[in-house]
Amino acid sequence: MLKILIVEDDRQLATTLKYLVEDNPRYRVVATADDLESAVAAATEHRPELALVDLHLARGSTGFSVAVRMRDFDIPCFFISGKAPPFAMPDLALGCLMKPFTAEDMHRALAAAEDMMRGRETLRPKMPVNLTLYDQPDQDQDEAEPGFIPSKRSLKTRIEHWIAGTQG
Repeated sequence: MLKILIVEDDRQLATTLKYLVEDNPRYRVVATADDLESAVAAATEHRPELALVDLHLARGSTGFSVAVRMRDFDIPCFFISGKAPPFAMPDLALGCLMKPFTAEDMHRALAAAEDMMRGRETLRPKMPVNLTLYDQPDQDQDEAEPGFIPSKRSLKTRIEHWIAGTQG
């Protein structure tokens, strides 16, 4: 059973997400959170294996900052948002499911996320049009140094600069 943390500030949507996730007996929601602080507390207490994260959260938090902190716990994230990030963020998330979505869209997104986490090929015959899966960084890409893998610290620093609106 895959343990899931939902990070969503809209209480009604968080409840709906929990219902949709637990509609499949392979998945269980272990906690919900509405901002960065409560997400970190839930991750510490419940040790989820996947976090479904909205991008705009309570008290000025963002899904990007939550994703950075979840990496500290080795918890992969999957963004759930009304507006997808303008570019792929494989360092932060497995993908993004755009709102609004159907129950079938959620089930397919969870199956794809689980495949990615388990290292299985994601070959789904019908992927939702509002689902974007991020290619995971490839160590052997021409643009990257051979064997180079971004560290958690450098990723965190880059995201903090990006969130603050500074270059770096």
